[in-house]
Amino acid sequence: MRTTPRMRRAAVVFTAVGALALTGCGGGDDGKDSADKDSGKGKESASTVDLPKLDGEQISVAAVWTGPEQANFTKVLGEFEKRTGAKVTFVPAQDPIVNFLGTKIAGGQPPDVAMIPQVGAIQQAVAKKWAKPVGDEARAQLGQNYAQVWQDLGAVDGTQYGVYFKAANKSLIWYNAQAFENAGASEPKTWKDFLNTAETVSASGVTPVSVGGADGWTLTDWFENIYLSQAGPEKYDQLAKHEIKWTDPSVKDALTTLAELFGKPNLIAGGADGALQTEFPTSVTQTFTGGDQPKAAMVFEGDFVSVNIAQTEAKIGTDAKVFPFPAVGADSPVVTGGDAAVALKDTKGAQALLTWLASTDAAKIWAEAGGFISPNKSLDAAAYPNEVQRTMAQALIDAGDDVRFDMSDQAPQSFGGTPGKGEWKTLQDFLKNPKDIAGTQAKLESDAAKAYKS
Repeated sequence: MRTTPRMRRAAVVFTAVGALALTGCGGGDDGKDSADKDSGKGKESASTVDLPKLDGEQISVAAVWTGPEQANFTKVLGEFEKRTGAKVTFVPAQDPIVNFLGTKIAGGQPPDVAMIPQVGAIQQAVAKKWAKPVGDEARAQLGQNYAQVWQDLGAVDGTQYGVYFKAANKSLIWYNAQAFENAGASEPKTWKDFLNTAETVSASGVTPVSVGGADGWTLTDWFENIYLSQAGPEKYDQLAKHEIKWTDPSVKDALTTLAELFGKPNLIAGGADGALQTEFPTSVTQTFTGGDQPKAAMVFEGDFVSVNIAQTEAKIGTDAKVFPFPAVGADSPVVTGGDAAVALKDTKGAQALLTWLASTDAAKIWAEAGGFISPNKSLDAAAYPNEVQRTMAQALIDAGDDVRFDMSDQAPQSFGGTPGKGEWKTLQDFLKNPKDIAGTQAKLESDAAKAYKS
């Protein structure tokens, strides 16, 4: 991804708007009126997207989403059905999705469209000649509604294949407001402050940090935020492309920083062993249940954490608050992820669905349901259900072309996106033994070299 001097300014912007989120209102429509006035200034509503009539056409969409995410995406698909007359079937997929799609294609039953969560996986789908280029109508929606960086992330060798429908702001730490208040803790701005806050919370009798270590992708996100803030965007781009090795001193520095947390079992719920048995959804819910004695006071992850918080009694903005990932270097990082719609069949229905997903109308449906951030810059921020969600979404849009996409999602899937292998497995081993920094670097480089070569 292109490096520009604005990246660091974007990080500062996020720090500023993130501070607003801390006093944001809870769920529901609280604060909606003021948001309508502020976010609507000077912005005209995007025109309704034109879709063809597809009466009786059967379209299948594969995605790894489950639970509330699947339910909310189904609402988006339902509106597409109403407007076109098509019948859309959601196909539950397993991670890694490239393997799942390979099985479906080999069996002669590929879905019409797949929601692909890794840049590297899109590139693999193109290399295997599975993916079909995006049609004119969808490209027009992309040009109207998306910053160039989001178009580029869905393109391979100048041809557009992916439509990024769902994005994530993956530079957030959510916290239990009551646990902080009981401990007399305040929101940290720097990594040093973060560690001090963790010790303060620990002294109050609550374990400070919940880590969903059973899902290796959460650990890659910890590393990436530290690395981006500490090493800077230029190094981040180089490591993402494997232009520098994982044995580089900058990687050693980031792992050393991460070990300042991972190396203190008293700061992590359940210690390393407990964290490695904790799946991501549980890492969130255990932070916001248990009254005055939650299993942890803080959990790191993206804006999508709000979906899991909604499964507890905690109210976002009052019981559950959020602050930007603390700055390790000069600025807080801005790391993003996302899911792109890719057509696997070049049919009228598949192309119409890509056009729909690139539209503001489609983004608005899930935005109103919550647990979602759209990279669609034409979407009025008033669509989001609360101030916390609005400010996180606005930060992503304000960063424009200067966001940095999740590094592991840019890597070949065998290295950056496969459970029990590559970066996921090595960082799980590192959580267990954070003293072995050199060994961790060597294993990461060995796996990366093989994956990028193939």
